[in-house]
Amino acid sequence: MSPADGIVEAMTGQGSGVEPASEAPGTKLRAFKLIVAYDGGAFSGWQRQSAARTVQATLEDALVALIGEPEIRLLASSRTDTGVHALGQCCTFRSRAWRAKANHLAFALNTQLPPDVVVRSAEEVSMAFNPIRHAQGKRYRYRIYASRISDPHSRRDAWWVKRRLDIEDMQAAAEILLGEHDFASFQTTGSPRVSTIRTVRAIDIRAEDHQDGQTVTVEVEADGFLYNMVRNIVGTLVLVGRQQRPCEWVSEVLQARDRRQAGQTAPAHGLCLLQVFFPSTIE
Repeated sequence: MSPADGIVEAMTGQGSGVEPASEAPGTKLRAFKLIVAYDGGAFSGWQRQSAARTVQATLEDALVALIGEPEIRLLASSRTDTGVHALGQCCTFRSRAWRAKANHLAFALNTQLPPDVVVRSAEEVSMAFNPIRHAQGKRYRYRIYASRISDPHSRRDAWWVKRRLDIEDMQAAAEILLGEHDFASFQTTGSPRVSTIRTVRAIDIRAEDHQDGQTVTVEVEADGFLYNMVRNIVGTLVLVGRQQRPCEWVSEVLQARDRRQAGQTAPAHGLCLLQVFFPSTIE
C-alpha cells in the first residue's frame, strides 16, 4: 500500500483511522462545499468539456475514484475561462457514500489530484446551499508586469505591458467605476444578460518595483460580474495608466454602454478568482 492509499483508507473510514459518520453508508444524502485553488494555465477553463482538460472534470474524476460513486457532478460559483486561475473557487456536490467527517475530505481528495489543483477546505453544508444563487459577491485579482523587458517567471500569471504605468491615474479612473452602474461597456459582446447593472464595491490598485519594471495588481470586488468584466476593466485602466487616455474618459466609456468604447480585454492568464462571498447562514 502506498502512503497516499493509506491516507485515503483512513479518511474514508475503511480501517481504524477515522470514526465514520453515525449513519450507515448509503442511508443519508449529504452536501459538501469545497474551496478549490488551481493554476489555470494547463486547463481549458472550469466547465467540463468532451475533449479538453478542465478543472471540473479533474475534480469530479478524482471524487469518483475516491468515494466510489459512479458519477458525481459539481456545481461551481464561477465558470472560469481557459487560463484563468483561482485561489477561492467554491463548488458543491452531494453524496451518500462519503462516511467520514467533512473536514477530512480535502486531505483525502488531494491525494487523487494533480499538482496544479488543490482542495483547500471541505465542509458539510445545508442541502439548500447553492453556490450560484447564494453568492453575494466575488473578488478577483489581476496581475500586470509593466516593463520594457519581460519577466519569464511571471509569464503564466501576469500580463506583460511594455512600459511602466501611472498608478495614481489608474486609481483615479477606477474610482469612477465604484458603486452601482450599467456596465454594458465592460461586457464582452455576444454574452447578453438580463441586466447589465452591477455594484462595484472596491477597486484596489497596488504597484511594487520588480526587476526591470513594476508588478501591478488590480483587485476588483462586486456583487456580481458580467462576462469578462474584470478583464475589460483592466484593459481600460491600462490605457489610462499608459497615459493614452485621461482619467475622465472612463466616465464616458461607462455612459456609452457600448463595448467598443472601452479598452481591450486583458489576457486571461493574469486573472485569478480570489474569493466568493456568502451569507453567514443559509436556510
